[in-house]
Amino acid sequence: MISTVKALVRKMQRAPHNVSFKELERVCEFYFGKPRINGSHHYFKMPWKDDPRICIQSRAGKAKASQVKDVLRAIERLERVGHG
Repeated sequence: MISTVKALVRKMQRAPHNVSFKELERVCEFYFGKPRINGSHHYFKMPWKDDPRICIQSRAGKAKASQVKDVLRAIERLERVGHG
C-alpha cells in the first residue's frame, strides 16, 4: 500500500492536472485519515492549527489541479515536521 501511495504522489507531482479523484482520495486517506463528507466535498483534518483542513471534490471523476497541489503542500509539511 505504501509503495502504491508513493507512486501516486509522484504522479501527482509530475502531472497534477491528470489525477483521478479516487487517486487523490486514496492519497489523502493514507496521510490524513478518513474524511468528513458534505455533499461532494471531502474534508480532511490537518494536525496543525493554521489551515486545519484540506477539501477535495470530484470534477467529472477528476481531481482539481489546485486541490492536488494543496494536498502535495500538506504532505510536504507533514513530512517536514515528522508526522508522515
